[in-house]
Amino acid sequence: QVQVVESGGGLVQAGGSLRLSCTASGLAFDEKAMAWFRQVPGKEREGVSCISWHGRDTYYRGSAEGRFTISRDNSKNTLYLQMNSLKPEDTADYYCATGRYAFCTGAWFTQEGFDYWGQGTRVTVSS
Repeated sequence: QVQVVESGGGLVQAGGSLRLSCTASGLAFDEKAMAWFRQVPGKEREGVSCISWHGRDTYYRGSAEGRFTISRDNSKNTLYLQMNSLKPEDTADYYCATGRYAFCTGAWFTQEGFDYWGQGTRVTVSS
């Protein structure tokens, strides 16, 4: 049984930082690409960042580029998202997803190729 659990969300002031964590069990974590998505209530879920199985390939979408850093520790089955210089528009529920493949596909941000999802962790950035 695969379990994906995010943590680390919370309330932070604009300009602050947060680090999200995601632990996945019940699957070969070190063979899978992993990704972070986020969703504002009433809007579509959007891709934030994706990382290949070995961590050497990383991808970012939109405003995450240059402010967020995705990383992973395969020895701990854990994925991270370091978020710096947070803005109110970063407020969302953040979700971790396990990839079907070892590498991020060209369409990773469309949610294609991800099999298991966590329940989400809420990030609120106040102005």
